[in-house]
Amino acid sequence: MESEKKQKLVIDGNAFYEIDLRCLEKKRKKQEEAKKRQQKRQRR
Repeated sequence: MESEKKQKLVIDGNAFYEIDLRCLEKKRKKQEEAKKRQQKRQRR
């Protein structure tokens, strides 16, 4: 059974960040949908 990664650890110098990959994917999808809607409006 293969498990899906849900978080990513990013180390930048002395700082480190834990990125929620599900949240990141959700944000990307929202931005993509908004871009498509904007392109539709421009075609009219």
